[in-house]
Amino acid sequence: MSRIDDAQASPARTENLPRVLTVFGGVLLTLSCVTPASSLFIVVPPLVQTQGTGVVLTLVLGALVSLGVACCYSELGTRFPHAGGEYSIVARVLGRGAGWVTFVMSLTMIVVVPPVIALGTADYLSAFVGLDPSLTGAAVMALATATALLDVRSNALVTGIFLGIEVLAAALVAVFGFANAERPVSTLVAPVVPDAAGGSAPFTAGVLLTGLTVGIFTFQGFGSAVYLSEELRDPRRSVARTVICSLLASVLIIVVPTAAVVLGAPTEADLAGADFTAIVESWGGPVLAAFVSLTVAAAILNAVIVMVLQNARVLYASARDRAWPSAVNRALTRLHPRWRSPWVATLAVGLPGAVLAGLADIEALIGVTGVVVAALYLLLAVAALRSRRQRAEHGWRMPLWPVPAVVTIAAICLALANQETTDLLLTGGVVALAGLYYACHLRSRRETHWIISKQS
Repeated sequence: MSRIDDAQASPARTENLPRVLTVFGGVLLTLSCVTPASSLFIVVPPLVQTQGTGVVLTLVLGALVSLGVACCYSELGTRFPHAGGEYSIVARVLGRGAGWVTFVMSLTMIVVVPPVIALGTADYLSAFVGLDPSLTGAAVMALATATALLDVRSNALVTGIFLGIEVLAAALVAVFGFANAERPVSTLVAPVVPDAAGGSAPFTAGVLLTGLTVGIFTFQGFGSAVYLSEELRDPRRSVARTVICSLLASVLIIVVPTAAVVLGAPTEADLAGADFTAIVESWGGPVLAAFVSLTVAAAILNAVIVMVLQNARVLYASARDRAWPSAVNRALTRLHPRWRSPWVATLAVGLPGAVLAGLADIEALIGVTGVVVAALYLLLAVAALRSRRQRAEHGWRMPLWPVPAVVTIAAICLALANQETTDLLLTGGVVALAGLYYACHLRSRRETHWIISKQS
């Protein structure tokens, strides 16, 4: 047995997470992490401003790339059902150095994304009550952290209720948009983009590629099912089902209402402004707009709950894999005696996020998020190409291997080549610092530090 799978690598007497989740419960939690309503009303509108009526094509291409990524997640997640998710998979296939870089990139997402999303809550409650965005974001983070401390089945129930409301809001947008269509369906396949003079310009391949990473990011979260793999029953089968079902549901809930908005926006100026709430109000009046605003606020809370819950599993796994000093490892791997949740890791994820949301201006960092997600997906696709060379128990196998992985790598590289230089440099800086820390500190301590534990 190799050192990377050495059972002695885990901290002594580490408690295992209970396998209590069904595929349905896993999909509810994973789909809530994608948070389709907030993606529809927060991520998609800026994309409309750059992609014009071609936004649907951009989202469809992003969904196709994501499907290739989902195949990689599904195959690797069934082979290595580990709460660490991406970093554990990459470490086992590409080596511990690559795994450490993956973990640091994931840690960047853990720190930045939940509080940034929480900060948007006040905007969607402004029609009802004036709230300070920072204090509201901090309160959302605190409430989400308290909820995430509960057992995973209770969280699946809570997030499932919120998710049902999100789906209803998306369905209403789709129905009202198609019922008030101002443009022919051919607009979706022969799109244009707004230009600086207030007119329109052709939708080119170059325009599409500039929006592709955001299109991919719109569905980001479906792969987080692998974080729950130690709590899913029969993970060799259920991980793949959870990943793929979550992605397909996300695509349906986001793309169909977006197409309805493109076809049903009252004027070209309304569409170019991409104020989805105002467009919805023009269709159904202020009551519908108010319901949608409340739904988006609920979707933000729902997403933050699931992000804290799943990110805590990553931190728990990293402590089990001895990423931190011994005392920290012991603390982060503790499970709550009643709820069987990694309660210290949950607090370690949620409370700093509440502080950041309340005190720091971190929204400027969100621009790099799409590039970090693309880089993580790239590492997963490369790992999927390499993984079949290793001897390991197989579960789900992607069809037409290695075509999905190869196409995914090509598409992501093409998309990254068309991103902002600043975002690429920031991501490159994170990768370089992670690699330097591994080379100077962890590599020489490979017998005692960063030893990936075997969980299945």
